[in-house]
This record gives sequence, C-alpha cells and structure tokens, in this order.
Amino acid sequence: MDSIKFKAHLLALSRRNKQLIAAFTDLISICFSVSLAILVSNVVILDLNIEDILWIVLTPFFSVLIFRFLGVYRSVLRYIDFSVIYLLTRAVLLAFILNFIITLIFNLIFSSNLSLLARLFDTSMNIPAWIIGLLMSFFLIVGTRLSAYYFFSERRSDKRVVIYGAGSAGIQLAGALRVSSEMQPIAFIDSNPALHNTFIGGVKVLHPMKLKRLVTRNKVDEVLIAIPSASKSNLRLLLKEIEQYSVKVRILPGLAALAQGKVLVSELKEVNITDLLGRVQVEPRQELIEKNIKDKVVLITGAGGSIGAEISKQVALNKPQKIILLDSSEYALYSIKNEIEEISSSENLYSVLANVTNINRMMEVFNSFGVQTVYHAAAYKHVSLVEENPFEAVINNILGTKIAAEAAEQTNVETFVLISTDKAVRPANIMGATKRFAELILQAMSPESNTKMIMVRFGNVIGSSGSAIPLFQKQISDGGPVTVTHPDVVRYFMSIPEAAELVIQAGAMGEGGDVFVLDMGEPVKILELAQRLINLSGMEIIDENNPRGDIEIQFTGLKPGEKLYEELLIGNNVSPTIHKRILKAKEDFISLKELENYIGQVQQAEKDGNIGTLKKVLEEVVSGYTPDNEIVDVLYLQKQKGSK
Repeated sequence: MDSIKFKAHLLALSRRNKQLIAAFTDLISICFSVSLAILVSNVVILDLNIEDILWIVLTPFFSVLIFRFLGVYRSVLRYIDFSVIYLLTRAVLLAFILNFIITLIFNLIFSSNLSLLARLFDTSMNIPAWIIGLLMSFFLIVGTRLSAYYFFSERRSDKRVVIYGAGSAGIQLAGALRVSSEMQPIAFIDSNPALHNTFIGGVKVLHPMKLKRLVTRNKVDEVLIAIPSASKSNLRLLLKEIEQYSVKVRILPGLAALAQGKVLVSELKEVNITDLLGRVQVEPRQELIEKNIKDKVVLITGAGGSIGAEISKQVALNKPQKIILLDSSEYALYSIKNEIEEISSSENLYSVLANVTNINRMMEVFNSFGVQTVYHAAAYKHVSLVEENPFEAVINNILGTKIAAEAAEQTNVETFVLISTDKAVRPANIMGATKRFAELILQAMSPESNTKMIMVRFGNVIGSSGSAIPLFQKQISDGGPVTVTHPDVVRYFMSIPEAAELVIQAGAMGEGGDVFVLDMGEPVKILELAQRLINLSGMEIIDENNPRGDIEIQFTGLKPGEKLYEELLIGNNVSPTIHKRILKAKEDFISLKELENYIGQVQQAEKDGNIGTLKKVLEEVVSGYTPDNEIVDVLYLQKQKGSK
C-alpha cells in the first residue's frame, strides 16, 4: 500500500477509531519515556523495585485517562494549531504532577521501615527521572501529532502573503491560511506600536513602513487587508498607500459579514471600485423607505435591470402588500423573481412579462392589481447602442414612460417615480435626450394629476450592466490592454444599493412634479480608476518609464454621444431636503398641450423613419441638446445601402 492509499485509508476511519489510535500512540510514548527515565535513575542500581514497576505500568494508563478527561482526543490532528499545543502541554504536565503525587503517597504508605523524612528524601532522589520522563513524554506526544499534521496536510503553497491587521480578524485569517495551505503568511503589518516586533502564531508583526521592503525584497504575492472595522475613508487611504507597490490586494468583508462565524479564506474579496472611492453611505431613513412601500401594492417596471432589480429587492424587504415585477426580458424577469423568492414570501410576488409600450397590457396590470406605487425603471440606457437605434429609444424611453404614467393616472396610483439620469442634463446623446423628454412628460402631467409624479436623477452606478468598471476588471484578468475612451473623462459614481435606497427615499418626499438630484460626491477620473485597479491587482502599467510592465492602457476615443463629463443640474435653482444626500431641483418645463404636439411629431417620425424630424423635435423640446454626431439608425443606413 503506497502512502496515498494509506493516508486515504486512515482518513476513512471512524472518529472513535482515530481517537483509539491516538490514545494507543500516547500510551506507547509514555511507556518509553518512563522506561528511559527509570533506566537513567538506576545507572548504579540495576534492579527494579516495586515503585519502578508500578510507575512503568500505571503512569501511562493514568495519563491517557487524564488526556481523555481534558479533551485531548477531541482535537483533529490535521488542523493542529497553537491552542492544541497548549492543551497538550497542560495535559502532560498535569498527568505527571498527579502521577508524582500518587507515587509519593504510595512511598509514604508502603516504605514503613524508613522514617518519614527518609521516605520523602528517597522519593525526591528520583526527581531528575521524573523531569526526564516529563520532557520525553511531551516531545514524543507533541512530535507524533506534528508528524501526523504534516503527513495529512497538503503541500504548502508557495504564495507568500502579508496580512495587514494583527487584530482578531487577522489572527483568524492567518490560522485559516495555515489550515487551507493556500497561502503562506510571512508577516503581519499593524500600526499599533505595542505589537511591533512581536510574534503571533510564529508570524512577526511589523510597522507599516516595512511593507515596501517586504514587497520588494521578500517577493510578496498579495497583501490581505484584515481590518473589518475600518471605515470607508480609512480603507481608501490604506489602498492608496499600498497601490504604489503594485502588489495584489484582497480584503476581508466588514464586521457585519463576519458576525456569523470565523474568518474563512473564501471570504477574501478583490478590491473593487467601491473600496477605491471610499464613499461613506448614509444610513437610510426608515420612515421614508416604508412610506410608499409598507402595506402598499408596488409595481417595478424594468425589474430585471440593474437598478430595477435592486429596487425590487429593497421593496421586498419592507413588507409590501404585493410586489409586481414587470420586464420585457424573460431571462431578466426569471432571475429577479428567483432572487426575490429567496428573501421574501412568494405569496405576494407576481411576475409580469410585458412591454411598457403595450397600452392594453399596461392598463390590465394597473387595473388587475390595484397598484399604489410605481418605480419606473424600464428604459434603454446604453449610450452607444441607443445612438445606433434612436427610434427604439424613442418608443421605449419616451412613449413607454407616457403610457405607464397615463395608466397610473387613470387608475389613481398614489406615487409614480421615474428613474432618470445625469445624461438628461444638456444631453449630447439620444439616451439622455429621451430621458429628459420622459422627465418633461411627468412634469407636464403633474399639475392636473392626482398621482404624484416624481423624477430622480443620478449618475453612474457601480457594477451596472455595460459600465466601464466591470470591463476594466475583466480586461485586467485577461492580461490587458485596458481601454479608456479619453484621458480626461470624469464620472460620478454610486453603488447600486445606495442609489436604490435614495430613489425610494426621494420618492417618499415628492409632492408632484419634483425633480430630485442625488448627491454623487466628487467626480472621479476614469483613467485614474483604471490605473489604481491595475496596481491593486499586483500588476504594473506599461508606459514610457516602464516598458516592461504588465498591462497597457489604450485610449480608444470618445464613443458617439459620450461626453467628457456629466452634469446633474440644468440650472442652479436647487434646494436641500430633509435628507443630506438628496437635493430638489426646480426646472422649467413645457405645457402638456404643447408637449402632446411634439409627442405626435415624434411618433410620426418613428413611423416614417425620418431621422431629420426626430432630431429637430428633440432639439426643440430638450434644452441644451447638442448631439456631437449625426443621428443615424442602423436599419435606415442598411436600407440606404440596399437602394444603391
């Protein structure tokens, strides 16, 4: 039987059998240790007395019983650590102390021919033997377990890591790494001066200034940040410090994520854009979250999209009477339905496969369910695709919003919230122009409507479909190049959960016709984000100064309809609200009668496939609409080619 089969055979044994093997091994080890001790103590007198015989026979059995009582055999040999070594030390020491006391008592009772002092002295003469036996037993017992540990452990990884944070999370992580053998921790980094140059589990704790030397001289593969209590801003500063060394960084999740149990290696996550931004999320106001949701019938259009899906999940968590998920994509609807069913009862959950441009279908939905709150997230939003398919954007973003809003008005819906975008402000693309048109529809309808028509405008959300950041991460994992449209492009960023929370809260504050703008924080240069993501992935950027780097950044030029920067306000007339991250904008709009005329022109342009009319109407209706490129439609262009 080879070692692999033998190992497998031993591992397949029952826990009881494994414990018996461990106990038998300890028995043999202690017998050998006691025999050696007696041999040493009887160098001159070779004959064994009754005390020696009892010591050889009884000490091992009595010691094993003590080990069992102390829980020594409950430890798993494959996962031995410092706590097990400590337990073994206590057990061996206690066993020998008790055995010594018993032997002493035996001596006092049965050696009656000697005086009390002589009997005590006679016993004490064997103290060196006891010490030898104790030490030998300890080394044999611990040694057999360490041998078993290394025998059953997988091959140690060559991946060298530094753990940043020597607190409880860092210590747990180091222990988990030793068990998993996935990585080899070579040092802790911690800012606490009391820990510097100390050892934790055999790993030295160093000052943060030593990190550069560790990375450059010791060839560290990764830095693992194990500070779950760190704030977003502190984590951002820490990442900024580490990224200059071009070493891969992974992070343990926050305290809430670790509350359920011990640290696991699998819980380490890659650095993402949220970590880099360091944006501190404001706690939501629960009364605003619940106002339009709790005990209400809530409809989410575009429920399968990035924002729609997150709104759906947050609605489900706040005890609505009914949730209606509506989407034209079968797969997207199926996916979000399954996610909602995991966090909420399916009894009040309804999935409707429908297009918002279908008037009859939308009226059926509103009438059948008695909808009270609508979050209208259904829209085409990919700038470059919409530029090539302008008529579909017009149908979906403009007419779809009009149909949904009119259905809401006719069925006495309480609140209708439109998910808008910063691209609606002085738009340079069809997507932005159609979203601003949709805002104007609600603004025009609001004065005469019993339904509160509310618009919420915000910038880019991290991780949404089609956003640049997931693309960067994929390009880095593929070895590059990383493509950036322009070195000066800047964008506002917000996480999807935060955006959804703020949309819901803004909707609760609206009185009708309101345009709310979310505080997106400071704009971020896309090029800098790409550079930081590369560095924190443990790679170097290829440039003039470093031609032997790992990943190149390529500039591809602005896409059709893309702006260097985005805005959130058309004018400067903005006021604060009761929420520090939500502002209210007052903007001019067109009367409903005038707007109806323009909508008729848009519909006719769509029927005729007349690009020129569409462009003219959008320029007249949407303030500041200045397309950088000629409006084209892929089907229109193809027809032109075919006619030639």
